[in-house]
Amino acid sequence: MSSKHDKPAFQKLLQKLQEESWQLELLISGFAILGLVSAYPEIKIFSRQAKNLGNDIVAVIWVVIGVSCAILIFNLLLHVILRGLWIGALGLRYVSGDIDYDALKYSDKFTNYLKKKIGSFDKYIATLENYCSIIFAISFLMIFYVLALTFTIATIGFTAENVISNEDLPGWVSKGIGIPLMLFIVLGMFLTFIDFITQGWLKKKQWISKIYFPVYWVFSLITLSFLYRPLVYNFLDNKFTKRISFILVPVYFLILLGTSIDYRKSNYIDTNNNSNSYYASKRNYEDMLTEKGDFISSAAIPSKVIKDSYLKIFMVYNDAIEDRIFKRNKSLKPKKDKRGLRSQISFSNSGPSFAVRDSLKKLYLKEFNKIYYVTIDSVTYDSDFILGESTTNEFGFETYIDIKNLSKGRHLLKLQRDEFRKKDTIPVTFDAIPFWYFND
Repeated sequence: MSSKHDKPAFQKLLQKLQEESWQLELLISGFAILGLVSAYPEIKIFSRQAKNLGNDIVAVIWVVIGVSCAILIFNLLLHVILRGLWIGALGLRYVSGDIDYDALKYSDKFTNYLKKKIGSFDKYIATLENYCSIIFAISFLMIFYVLALTFTIATIGFTAENVISNEDLPGWVSKGIGIPLMLFIVLGMFLTFIDFITQGWLKKKQWISKIYFPVYWVFSLITLSFLYRPLVYNFLDNKFTKRISFILVPVYFLILLGTSIDYRKSNYIDTNNNSNSYYASKRNYEDMLTEKGDFISSAAIPSKVIKDSYLKIFMVYNDAIEDRIFKRNKSLKPKKDKRGLRSQISFSNSGPSFAVRDSLKKLYLKEFNKIYYVTIDSVTYDSDFILGESTTNEFGFETYIDIKNLSKGRHLLKLQRDEFRKKDTIPVTFDAIPFWYFND
């Protein structure tokens, strides 16, 4: 019994759909470009927010989504432009027909050259049609390539973090299994990349293919290539489609290089993201964070100019803060770390009581205030940080300090922490914010 794809009726339907697919391509491209262009700024905001809060996993997810979005926008815009040119060529053919080289009355040298290089107008239309169809298809294939790279890097990170560096596992497991597993993944990634850029060279050699096959099988699962493999091989079996693939990949790198170019205004002045004794960044002053997507760098005060006799200081929370607290007080470290992406659905009410949770929070803040402190012009001020939210809806720690005895003029606020290195405790300045004090 033949399957559906072998039946003549289905083959005829596919042929008809191929001939009329340009309408669907334009429709999908139009809606996709509109949605992607609208979503791209929001994606960049979410990515910056996650990075600012120290949520590395969430930040990576948003970066991958942003890269995929940028690739789709570029490819689909290119597709719409070429498809518009194709439609224009069809309209011109209806009016003017094919190219009449004799009517141009050029010399024999130019006539023969143009006939050889350009050929018929129908050939030009057919070439445009091929470019449009391939670029539309490869747009989505490139997204799979981005996901494949992401999952491969994630597998390396997962192995390093949860196997090799896992102190809860026996040494023979973490080192004896983890290290060979890491070597296999890294070597497999290298071989897969070689096979990818050579378009299957490792599969063509008899003895190499036998060695490469287990790697190919494992990485087909890691990269999810079993989902899009038919698309890949349909591209590779045609010289024209292979040429387009080779052209587009370098174009992406050129675009990435172009976006990294920036105009430098001075040999000595560098407007970096963080404030210091000679630069005041808007990201350290809450009243300057007025645009959507503005976030506090690591800490902030209300304004550059302080007129009150007290100063509010807000510090953004990140995972590194909690890790330092656990390092200082191991009794606060839970048996199971609940940080990261977790489902809110719970089928159990097990856990510490409210009274115990409150006492642990108090101890948590007590340890935080032992580690983190505030200085103004090298003088340490009493600070009592509590949990709170900033004007930009960022979660963190806030405190108010008395500055009524400060002299008028410019001052430098430093946020410092104790860094524990073996038996030594070293003070580290992680943010410095200049401000002007004028108490009327």
